[in-house]
Formats: sequence, C-alpha cells, structure tokens
Amino acid sequence: MLSLSIIIPAYNEEKRLPSTLDRVLGYLGGNQRYSNVEILVVDDGSKDGTVEVVNRYRERAACIQLVSNPGNRGKGYAVRNGMLKAKGEWRLFTDSDLSSPIEEIEKLLAAALREKAQVAFGSRAVNRTLVSVRQSWVREFSGRFFNLVMRLMTGLPFQDTQCGFKLYHASAAEAVFGRQILEGFGFDVEDLFLAVRFGFKCVEVPVRWANVEGTRVSLLSGLGAFWEVLLVRWYSISGRYR
Repeated sequence: MLSLSIIIPAYNEEKRLPSTLDRVLGYLGGNQRYSNVEILVVDDGSKDGTVEVVNRYRERAACIQLVSNPGNRGKGYAVRNGMLKAKGEWRLFTDSDLSSPIEEIEKLLAAALREKAQVAFGSRAVNRTLVSVRQSWVREFSGRFFNLVMRLMTGLPFQDTQCGFKLYHASAAEAVFGRQILEGFGFDVEDLFLAVRFGFKCVEVPVRWANVEGTRVSLLSGLGAFWEVLLVRWYSISGRYR
C-alpha cells in the first residue's frame, strides 16, 4: 500500500476546479492501492472564488487541503510550496485542467516501481499519438525549440520537460524542491536538472494528453522560460545548488 499526495496549483480556477476535484476524488474512491491520500490545492493568490470552491470541497472530503501562497508568486512557487508541505511517500503534481487524466498516474507509478526510479514524469513527445487535442502550431514549434535549447544548456536528455504531470518519491521531492530557486515556468527544467544532479533516477513516461482551452501560460511567460533555462546553467556553474 502506498501513501500519495496530489498537488494541484491553482490561480483563478473556480470554474475548472469542481470538475477536476470530482475526477480526482472519483479515481481515488475506486482505487484500493493507496493506504493514505491527501489532495493539496495550492492557491496562488487567486482573485476569483477559487478558495471558496476548495473550502466547499473540504467539507465533503477530509483529504482535501488548502495551501495559500503569499500572493501571486507563480506556478513554480506553488508547486514547490505544495511539494514541501505534502506528507505522502509519492507526490504527484498535476495541472488544474487535468490535461493529462488523473488515471495516467498508474503509468508513472508502474514505471517508477519497475525502473526503481525516484522521479517519473509524463511526456507528450515520447508517443505523440497519445495527444488527442494538439496545441496551436505556434505553441508546438516553440515547445520543440525550447526543448532543443534546454538540452543544449543543461545536458538533460529528455524530450518533454514541460508536461505538468510529474511524480516524485518523497526522498527526491524534499531534496529537489528544497533547493529549487525558480518560481516561473522554467522550474520544471530546474527540478529535473537537480534530480539528475543529486543522483535520483528519472524516467520519462508517455501519457495521454489533451490541450485545454483557457491556459494560464502566455507566450510572454513561455519566452521567460528560455531565460530561466540560462539561469539554471548559471546557478549550476556558480555553485548555487550545492
């Protein structure tokens, strides 16, 4: 039996959260492999009714917790905050739109246990036939270009670091997120870079994925991730990760 924490970063997600929480609770309710489960919704300074939605669900399900960031700090901060507050042996963070269905965690767990890995993360690039709804050609091109830059700057061999569906063992989560510096969208690269640097085994797992309209990731934010990859390289050279 495994203990599991599910971290959901949320910024102005009052409309999408109910269906997401219903789906996650439904999955957990029909699964007997977990001895203990917690769902941490990390509110990143939302200005809508996100907090009220979470509080309503907390009255229904004791496993749901609300974690509040000190204002709007960014997805990287929210994921780090949730990961470090989580108590589970395995800790999954997933996007609030469930672009990868929660059921895909089965693939991540199976790969981690089979490969004796401490990190298993979802990928849209390993098997693109699993992508049922694609992004615009602009976003797809920028994503592939970003991956090329990322590989050149960090030496990581992975095909898709930006899929928001990643599973960490507690040992890796505490080591990696305790040293994460970036708070923007480059945090995925930083965390995988740190995991590899600290000797944790990471496996890239093809998962089902569908683009969901209403993404919070603007093209400007995406461009910022390029700069953050350079920062990862610089932080490594300058000894910030020691």
